[in-house]
Amino acid sequence: MPHHDRASILTALESQGVVPVFYHADPEICLNVIRAAAKGGARAIEFTNRGDFACDLFGEVARELSRTDPDIILGIGSVVEAGTASLYLNRAARFVVSPCLVPDVAKVCNRRLVPYFPGCGSVSEIGQAHELGCDLVKLFPGASVGGPDFVKAVMGPMPWAKIMPTGGVDPDAASIANWFGAGIVAAGMGSKLITDKAVKAGDWAGIEASVRQAVEAVAAFRKG
Repeated sequence: MPHHDRASILTALESQGVVPVFYHADPEICLNVIRAAAKGGARAIEFTNRGDFACDLFGEVARELSRTDPDIILGIGSVVEAGTASLYLNRAARFVVSPCLVPDVAKVCNRRLVPYFPGCGSVSEIGQAHELGCDLVKLFPGASVGGPDFVKAVMGPMPWAKIMPTGGVDPDAASIANWFGAGIVAAGMGSKLITDKAVKAGDWAGIEASVRQAVEAVAAFRKG
């Protein structure tokens, strides 16, 4: 099994640019969607902590992927307390994402040398996240806190900031150009990337194609 350390995980996220955000209560559907996203070029994926027994579901999915698809980097999102972070870390979560900045979660993740990406909505929160050792911050909700203009403003005095918005980034060339042109390094994308229609239809090839199109749009923008 490959060793997914902090540097390699951050590199993978930045390289693919698009981070699929997904949850489903059925483990087989989860596995199919995750594998389709990985085939489409996004092997680092954020599973959402949602619903009863989500932690057990994550453990089941992560255990199977470790056996069949060890290159996939499965992280957990929507974590708002340290106890929950610990539960997922013990089930092989490779990175942890929050909708808000939670210092206790940062401490738990740092102790295990696991990347933590907290949700930030202000320059002060981004600065605090850096103090806590966070290499990358989740701008959330991306469009509501200022969108690409906010990112541009932050990058002026804080050019070292690595920002990943979730909420407001669409999987199309225009939206990708707008956000990545502002200076983001990656973007979380949910239902617009992995549509409910495709999931209900079991259209794994369609999900793979959707993810590949978005990943290639990021790559094309970066090449200029």
